[in-house]
Amino acid sequence: MTTSNNQLIAQQAVRRRTFAIISHPDAGKTTLTEKFLLYGGRVEVAGAVRGRKTLRATASDWMEIEKQRGISVSSTVLPFEYQGYQINLLDTPGHHDFSEDTYRTLMATDCAVMVIDLAKGVEPQTQKLFRVCALRKIPVLTFINKVDRPGLDPLAVISEIEAKLQIEPVPMNWPIGSGLDFGGLVDLATHQAYLFDKTSGDLRVPYETIPLDRLHQQNLRAGIAHHALEEVELLHSAGARFDPQRFLSGSATPVFFGSALKNYGIEHFLRAFLDLCPSPSPRRSNLGLIPPAAADFSGFVFKIQANLDPRHRDRVAFVRICGGRFERDMEVLHERTGNRVRLGRAHLVFGRERETIDEAFPGDIVGLVNPGVFRLGDTLCEGQPLRYEPLPQFPPEHFAILRCPSSDRRKQFERGLNQLIEEGAIQVFVDPRASHQELILGAVGELQFDVVRYRLESEYLTQTTIEWLPFKSARWIASAPGDTTPPRLRLPYGTRIVKDQYGGTAVLLQSQWDSDLLTRDNKHVQIMTVRDAATADFELSESEIAQANR
Repeated sequence: MTTSNNQLIAQQAVRRRTFAIISHPDAGKTTLTEKFLLYGGRVEVAGAVRGRKTLRATASDWMEIEKQRGISVSSTVLPFEYQGYQINLLDTPGHHDFSEDTYRTLMATDCAVMVIDLAKGVEPQTQKLFRVCALRKIPVLTFINKVDRPGLDPLAVISEIEAKLQIEPVPMNWPIGSGLDFGGLVDLATHQAYLFDKTSGDLRVPYETIPLDRLHQQNLRAGIAHHALEEVELLHSAGARFDPQRFLSGSATPVFFGSALKNYGIEHFLRAFLDLCPSPSPRRSNLGLIPPAAADFSGFVFKIQANLDPRHRDRVAFVRICGGRFERDMEVLHERTGNRVRLGRAHLVFGRERETIDEAFPGDIVGLVNPGVFRLGDTLCEGQPLRYEPLPQFPPEHFAILRCPSSDRRKQFERGLNQLIEEGAIQVFVDPRASHQELILGAVGELQFDVVRYRLESEYLTQTTIEWLPFKSARWIASAPGDTTPPRLRLPYGTRIVKDQYGGTAVLLQSQWDSDLLTRDNKHVQIMTVRDAATADFELSESEIAQANR
């Protein structure tokens, strides 16, 4: 590759910002996502996406079940341009039941925005998702939402972030009043105050910028200005100073206040985000760190989505570009199989909409039409073969058997179930010793089964029945490469040895006591709670899955 191409890749990578939004359900994550799109020009009013020819419906929650239940159940890619930057926003499910999808999505990001409800503080799912960011040292910006509603004292929320998340919160702005008395924000770096007009949340909110020392002169309720100035003085004298290196290492989080629903502070937060969010950085692989401006293209599959276009029943593999330049119709190595594949049908995906893309750069997300070739965690590369970090496989907490009561819809049932398994929405296990084999499905959350059954009915037109199983967890048994014979184990009563969809050996357990007993009585084997799917030596074939369904 020529020097000019290397320079082009480096220049394009620097202007990329790829991040995910994480939060507890109902903290305002989807609303903040829509408002980012509003300011990025992809939305004219909140909830309406501006396409090439028409106004399309809401961007992030595009599945029918998401619209009905008012929650996100699948990660969504939402790219847009803003002030010369290419922003790739990955909207993630907030509900615990879909956390595995969120974990995989976070591996494709360079930064995360953590949304906290001022009235509720740091909630349980926020803590769980933050721990994933901390484990991977992903930089986190914090947006404290709903300042225009009654809530906790802002200083108390700051203290709670530090106590519960073990990270140093550094306020970058500060609210002037809260709830019905909310009037604006103070920029702590510039000593300026932004006073907002109380207009509709669907449109950009006009504001007046004044020096902080003129705040007393404004028409605010008695005591509001004085209280805000006291808190600002306290923050300046005793608060932490923002250190870019501590932020990038995951040790500190810059904190912003605002209201996603009313657009208060969104524009200021977005501008600060562009300055703070890192551009794509080198990625770990089995060959060491791969820089974004590498001569050869490389990336990995972090998400697979079936029926993005229900009319065509297709599957799309989402690839995070890590290094080099992607070009449509390029031929690359599929590292897991060792085969060469041509990437002819490549798209820029926005929610469920897509358009053909000719080139892309590090940080971008490319959708590849997947004819059953790609699976989660696959690496695609040019030049010397390499493999990026495998995606983790988490232990399910709910297990069941799905059946199709209608024999004439069995083929549709099998095809739909196979594709949903490929997405990673559910895991599948088979008992190889059972006389009548059926697929045992496992999921982190019970709601995932509701989604699978709904999609089988709405997308594949097949009804299902469900039989719940008593298992509450799974543990994987490590084996030597190429060894397909499970080791001898002492098992607690009621457990079951199974094979997962990648051919790995797992034990299904009914309680934490069983898990502890399994570990205590089998010290001669390695027992894993989280398993890297890419380490499997083989996988269940479609014929095995079909036979188990019968």
